[in-house]
Amino acid sequence: MVALAAEAQDSAASPPSQAEAGLPMPPPLPLAPETPRGGSPTQVRGYRPKVNPTLVTPAATQLAPGLNNLPAPASLALPVKPEQVRILELRPLGLLEVENLAEVNNPNLKAIASQVDQAQSNLRAQIAQWYPNLNLQANSLPTFTTGQARSDAANGTTSISATERWSLGAALTAQWSLINPQRVPTIAAARDQFEKAKFQYVIALRDLRLQTASIYFDLQQADDQVRIGQESVRASIVSLRDAKARFQAGVATKLEVLEAETQLSRDQQLLTNSLAAQAIARRTLAALLDLPQNVTPTAKDPARVFGVWQPSLQESIIAAYTFREELDQALLDISIANSQANAALGAVQPFLNIFAGFTGNVFNGNESVVTAQPGADGANYETALGLNLSWRLFDGGAAVAQSRQNKQLAQENTFRFAQRRDGIRQEVETSFYELEKNNRNIVTTSREVISARESLRLARLRFQAGVTTQREVVDNQRDLTQAEVRYSNAITDYNKRLAELRRRTGLDQVASCTPQSLPAAKPVGASDVPVEPTPLIPACQAASQGAV
Repeated sequence: MVALAAEAQDSAASPPSQAEAGLPMPPPLPLAPETPRGGSPTQVRGYRPKVNPTLVTPAATQLAPGLNNLPAPASLALPVKPEQVRILELRPLGLLEVENLAEVNNPNLKAIASQVDQAQSNLRAQIAQWYPNLNLQANSLPTFTTGQARSDAANGTTSISATERWSLGAALTAQWSLINPQRVPTIAAARDQFEKAKFQYVIALRDLRLQTASIYFDLQQADDQVRIGQESVRASIVSLRDAKARFQAGVATKLEVLEAETQLSRDQQLLTNSLAAQAIARRTLAALLDLPQNVTPTAKDPARVFGVWQPSLQESIIAAYTFREELDQALLDISIANSQANAALGAVQPFLNIFAGFTGNVFNGNESVVTAQPGADGANYETALGLNLSWRLFDGGAAVAQSRQNKQLAQENTFRFAQRRDGIRQEVETSFYELEKNNRNIVTTSREVISARESLRLARLRFQAGVTTQREVVDNQRDLTQAEVRYSNAITDYNKRLAELRRRTGLDQVASCTPQSLPAAKPVGASDVPVEPTPLIPACQAASQGAV
């Protein structure tokens, strides 16, 4: 009874399966090598993915109009004078212009394109194994030999011989491999390496576009932070001016003036940090675009929401599986390992070659003859045609061990395929959930900015009416600054996640936002207060002043 009760409790606690619940069973997952993209099913051993040019937007090869004066410097150029790295131009650039410059100028993309050319050259070198080898060797081209030998015999006679000859000789040989067990797998591995290099270039191109968009969004955020810092400094200047006026009128205390000065110093620090972050973001973008040494890019467009992601999470995951070249690279790694295993076994199989040779020699003069003999002229030649066989009958099991190692490497790459598959889904899900989070943050932070701005306005009115203290104004001003910073961060993070989804899924289904209708006249307020530049005091002197 106890066992039956425990079994009944376990069956009640465990949820029923889909078949037991009457739900339709999902179709079994197909093996990736059996379902090539855009083709009919093939065998696992014979499937080798290739780059589909129709799915890849090619990189720009020349600069767009208006950007012709921003070519990349020479690769080996190195500035040697301060005048060569002094910034002479601030160039405003849009996102499309930045992407065009990155695709044309970026040195890393050029290096990876060179790797594709290297892989193609290696493939061509391996294909040459199908062709015969023709060798020409000339040991005498020409050769002049001279010398004299003198021999004294026991009977008193003397023999003198001399050598004086011109000779010209050459040998022409040809050889072609009839049977070479390592030829086919070696060429197959080189072909897979070439396809893998092309996939790597496509991956690098798409990563470059994502990196360019992310850095451009960071630059927009830095510009927005500078704007927020300037507005905060202006607001603090107004608050300090009001506090001093009330203090001189005798209706405020010295404490309120000090609070306003403290807030002004805090906002000046925020502006200083924002200016430094802006300069770093500009130079980071300049390094990515490989711009001339005296040009610094700036963001032409302000930070705004880029658009709305339309596909669902499930559609995004399936699109990523179809789109990502990392999975194709894993399949190519499996194929390369299998080819290398076959090449290792080929080392202990017979090699059969056919060869043909021709050797000729032309000479004029004497060679080791008595001086009294006249000179001699002549020629000789020799031809050969045949087969040669080489077969390593025993190598201690090295070839089998190397083949087994490569088979194990192929098995490892199957696990790498599964790892990349799971990683791709995690990346898409993370970007999707982060996009939803930032979407909500944009909504909440925009409301927070509106509320904080109205709270600051009311606090100023209350302070001017003598109802409240400067502390309330300072607190509301700080709340407004933090709210604007969070709103700017939410927009930047949203745009980054949107760019990540486009990169990780290959989809471009982004609905553009409706342009906002803003008044032409700028509102009058704290923006009219000038922000005076603060002189830079040496750190040692500033630290000593703060310690007093």
